[in-house]
Amino acid sequence: MTTSTAAPRAFAEKLGGAPHSKVSLRLWLRLLSCSMIIERRVRTRLEEEFETTLPRFDVLAALEREPDGLTMSQLSTALLVSNGNVTGIVNRLIEELLVVRTAESEDRRIATVRLTRKGREAFQRMARKHEEWVDRMFAGVTDAQMEQLMKLLATVRHSVDENPV
Repeated sequence: MTTSTAAPRAFAEKLGGAPHSKVSLRLWLRLLSCSMIIERRVRTRLEEEFETTLPRFDVLAALEREPDGLTMSQLSTALLVSNGNVTGIVNRLIEELLVVRTAESEDRRIATVRLTRKGREAFQRMARKHEEWVDRMFAGVTDAQMEQLMKLLATVRHSVDENPV
């Protein structure tokens, strides 16, 4: 083993990871910082323009994708949050007539949530603006770069899925 390769390996062993551990950490921090900045901007714009929150937007988006509605459990699973978190949001959306919740006839404990017409229209207005905001933030990235990044991120996702901690 030469001195030039011994130092990185020794450092990686201290970190308990591969020789590229330091680069992996930097990559993760870069991904995290990009995500946090974008999310913060979207949250701010949703509040300013629509007096709503990102979690409410996410619930409406999930329901928009499922015209027949979702059970509360399905909605929680889709959003990767607890049933309790979803219940509070759904209750407020019901009060505003943006969604309806109906109990299943076979099992009254199971409730399905669906968008109302008002909810669908409100979400579509928000979604159009949301897309504009994201397009504006990515304006400095070419289509070819976005495609390349999507492929690279698919590789990252595959690696994360295949190598759990």
